[in-house]
Amino acid sequence: MLLLDTDQLVTFIAIDETGSHANAAARVNKSQSAISMQMKRLEETVGKSLFQRIGRTNQLTPEGEHLLDFARRIVALNEQAIAALTKPDLEGRIRIGAPDDYAEQFLPVILSHFSQTHPRVEVEVVCETSCGLWQRIKNNKLDLAIVNEDFVKGNVEGQLFRVEPLHWVTSMGHLAHEEAVLPLAVVPEGCTWRKAAEEALDAVGRPYRIAYKSASTLGTNVAIQAGLAVGILPQSAICPGDLRILTEEDGFPPLPQAKIALLHGKKIKSPHIKAMADHIITRLTNLPMPEQLNGSSSNQLKGATC
Repeated sequence: MLLLDTDQLVTFIAIDETGSHANAAARVNKSQSAISMQMKRLEETVGKSLFQRIGRTNQLTPEGEHLLDFARRIVALNEQAIAALTKPDLEGRIRIGAPDDYAEQFLPVILSHFSQTHPRVEVEVVCETSCGLWQRIKNNKLDLAIVNEDFVKGNVEGQLFRVEPLHWVTSMGHLAHEEAVLPLAVVPEGCTWRKAAEEALDAVGRPYRIAYKSASTLGTNVAIQAGLAVGILPQSAICPGDLRILTEEDGFPPLPQAKIALLHGKKIKSPHIKAMADHIITRLTNLPMPEQLNGSSSNQLKGATC
């Protein structure tokens, strides 16, 4: 009787979720040669090729896609069984905050995995700008918050866990970026990325105006997608679609790196809150980075964390 190796399935899932063998190796704490050997043995077990080479990337074959669904369920059941028998039965309530785009893009996966091993923990999610989330943490109205690193200040503690490029973005089908006075779509003052963008434009003498402003990053996205303004996005928020990245060749100055941190309140030592904090950092630190996109690429706007 053939049996699937759970450790191999964990690596298999990591390759799919992180986008490469190198990223998967970092997540599962194995060398690339070790995970390659694991995948070879998994293919021998099922008698099928699970990966195919397309260009410079390895993608799942139809058989690999089929196995992936089973693999997720097998690993999830294994985690639940181990948690039920060996881990403390954590209980309690967690108040977690994130900008709306991160909440939409990443929290579903984070919360889904966390609930599998800690089903008795109640989670409350608050969506707000980094500035507002910092204030809530400071006033002990949140336990955890995903924010811009610049908000790790005062008596609020946090941990930097992700650094990625920050880009100017515009609609592929419009020319807002060519206007004499550049229209910008931004969140209210207090956003460090907005400040960095304004300072960069001032430094090169590029005239601009605040054309659209919204407390919600999803609100500014509407103006950008409609071709009415230019916006700012971290690279992980740009997916294939209908937006393009603006570079120095387009007359746009470089922007600083986007640095993401996890803020925590006074109750971080509570076991259920610490478990969630560790889970978030592990998941988002290993989030795959999309390939570097150039000005001619097609991209879809998802949001920003400011």
